[in-house]
Amino acid sequence: MKMFQNIEVQFEPIREWPGKRTVNRQRSRFKASLTDTYQRLERELLHLGCKQLVIQADCDLRMIRQDGLLRSDARLNGPGVILSFQSKHGPLSYPCDTFENWDCNLRAIALGLEALRTVDRYGVTKRGEQYRGWTALPAPNGDGWTADAAYAFLVALVGVMEPVDGVDDLLRRAEFKSHPDRGGNPDDFKKVQLARELLAK
Repeated sequence: MKMFQNIEVQFEPIREWPGKRTVNRQRSRFKASLTDTYQRLERELLHLGCKQLVIQADCDLRMIRQDGLLRSDARLNGPGVILSFQSKHGPLSYPCDTFENWDCNLRAIALGLEALRTVDRYGVTKRGEQYRGWTALPAPNGDGWTADAAYAFLVALVGVMEPVDGVDDLLRRAEFKSHPDRGGNPDDFKKVQLARELLAK
């Protein structure tokens, strides 16, 4: 089953979970199908101008097919998922492991994105301020940027469509893509350097 009609997606194993894992997970409170979840999520991602969508799942690399999607018989180590993508508000990252099943966590993210868009619908914000808490970008000087956020930023920037050979490879790709001499964004290039400093510690 194709996940999305208009957005390319790549699955990746979770490298590091941002913050603490949920200890007492909830049972599903959703009755919708996985197809409905995909449709709802795609609608919200398109509103955000989503590009280079990466879904990190708690699985081994061998559970991901050559085309970047999860195998139909994939065994997950846990239900947590992290969505990372480029948006019109910059790179964003959404982790969720509240529920016992990964598809429920995916639906929770979709519903969360829908709720955030409601803020715009009623004119409360003008520049997507409600998304800033989920940004994968560092502050201009890098203060308060965690290793998790740095990694999510790199994944969203590169839009990994094939397996990478560790963090160093991901950093090299991000530097190549963002380098101003190659037409990249100078601000992104600076952030990649900050990410290198942080992830090399």
